[in-house]
Amino acid sequence: MQTTGVDRAREMEVFAAVAQSGSFSAAGRMLDLTPSAVSRTIDRIEARLGVRLMLRTTRVLTLTAEGQTYLAAARRILADLDDAERVISDQGAPRGRVRVSASLAHGRQRVVPLLGEFARLYPHILIDFNLTDVVVDVAAGQADVAIRFGPLADSPLTARRLGETGRTIVASPEYLARRGAPQVPEDLHDHDCLNFNFRRAEPVWPFRRDGRDYALTVRGPIEANNGETLTQLALAGVGVTRVGNFSVADAIETGRLVPLLEAFNPGDREPIHAVFVGGANMPARVRVFVDFLAERLR
Repeated sequence: MQTTGVDRAREMEVFAAVAQSGSFSAAGRMLDLTPSAVSRTIDRIEARLGVRLMLRTTRVLTLTAEGQTYLAAARRILADLDDAERVISDQGAPRGRVRVSASLAHGRQRVVPLLGEFARLYPHILIDFNLTDVVVDVAAGQADVAIRFGPLADSPLTARRLGETGRTIVASPEYLARRGAPQVPEDLHDHDCLNFNFRRAEPVWPFRRDGRDYALTVRGPIEANNGETLTQLALAGVGVTRVGNFSVADAIETGRLVPLLEAFNPGDREPIHAVFVGGANMPARVRVFVDFLAERLR
């Protein structure tokens, strides 16, 4: 017997409830179903797909890799259905939850200050905001929108350009008074350079001299996985660092950090994108949030 769209939506709802609650009986209580009805629904999904979605023991239910994929798709489809119904019932006003992933420094300094305005403009949308430098898998349903820096890898996701940023070498006045200011890039060999720990096995900073680009290996006592930490260390006089302009613009303006070696700055730019699952079925709540970011961050 062929399963209808309504039946499949109900099956997805049951499967998501089991994954969330961890048992058939708890899922049944959530959905007003008997445990046996829940079990039959899961069996029916697995039989139709021809794969095992859950590993069941007397004590615990564990999702297989296929189960994780099905869960991510089910949650996305159910959210889209809910969004479509609510948009229609609320005369077109977008609503629902938008899960957003942003890097620590850029998210805190550039995106968080915008969220209050967005909440006032779209009171029916709930922003679920996560600051992390871990790259989340948008295609697998770990987030609805992720803000990414640098070149993007080939993927089925849609990307919307939000802007770009350069990088500046900085140190605090206190550090420079103690160690002196480098006059040429090679002087950095005598300084404590604070670098990222995830970009290259051999840490190098790019420079340009007489129209020629080259890279210089730098060393220092501390490495970190985000620009905000490196900026804090530079502000504390620990050393010299090279980070995104958005991380240090305010500190440079107030004199708490001093830009260095600007005559040798290669002017490299790093694009900033919002990535998301696009297409004709893109939820209105995601579309308006991405549009808002693109307008405000441009």
